[in-house]
Amino acid sequence: MEFKDIYAVVADDFASVNRFISDRLNTNVPMIREVGEYIVGSGGKRLRPLVAILSARACGYTADKHIHVAAIIEFLHTATLLHDDVVDESSLRRGRPTVNAVWGNAASVLVGDFLISRAFQLVVEVGDLTLMDILADSTNIISEGEVLQLINCRDPATSEERYMRVIHHKTAKMFESAAETGAVLALGKQQPELRDNLAAYGRHLGIAFQLVDDVLDYVGDADELGKNVGDDLAEGKPTLPLIHAMRQGTPAQASMIRDAILKGGLDKLDEILAVVRDSGSLEYTMAKAREQTELALAALVRLPASAYRESLEALAREAVNRHF
Repeated sequence: MEFKDIYAVVADDFASVNRFISDRLNTNVPMIREVGEYIVGSGGKRLRPLVAILSARACGYTADKHIHVAAIIEFLHTATLLHDDVVDESSLRRGRPTVNAVWGNAASVLVGDFLISRAFQLVVEVGDLTLMDILADSTNIISEGEVLQLINCRDPATSEERYMRVIHHKTAKMFESAAETGAVLALGKQQPELRDNLAAYGRHLGIAFQLVDDVLDYVGDADELGKNVGDDLAEGKPTLPLIHAMRQGTPAQASMIRDAILKGGLDKLDEILAVVRDSGSLEYTMAKAREQTELALAALVRLPASAYRESLEALAREAVNRHF
């Protein structure tokens, strides 16, 4: 199964989510709608809403509130992207200029705030206290992840353990929430173990995706990535390939990477790329990603057989099969 085949399984639901998102971007403030449509319509895969839909359907859900939940997840995720790009001073995302590059930092932050508030209006519409609890907790943890990443930025002493904590908070938590909220819609308070399993699936899937993104930052194609190769290094982010390369390289190589993280920029990108590749750091990171994929697949063993479960499994496999 490729991505297009996974989407095909829930094509009608996905179309409904897209229409719902467009409707709920409606506002009397033209700039909010303009910026919102720009980023929401920027060509992202919308993996997190996809996970929410597949999770709900795989657990037997037959009503329509999963459309609300998928939109909530997308609004929250989009808000984090807007805020991320301001913090990182990014100029390119998904192959297009970022909102802050086009409209400025103030617009990017404020429209992000609008999307968060609109998401919680939708949470109230759904009216499920368990969902409210999950999404409120997730939003808080993701915010903590942003701050943790800020602390780690330009810090070459960042350990693998610290970095994995950032990944869980900043990236995997939204995948985890998407899978768990889908299960809650279908199961309510029944089968709590299955709900926990779906949450674990999302968590491991999100970690796998981020680790592969870390690899792609050093070997990917800018056109395919939708961002500039080496952006993490330019921003002074000590991702897992760099952390491993500092452990495995010579003292001189480790010193060069530490200096690059401290200063940011791409002055020695070619030399650092060579160290990352020659030290086995890309293979190490990919092996960690595959471990997470296997854990995600194992979390689905209690889920009844269906096209939706097959799609969740295929999505986990695709996480580590992207081009690089």
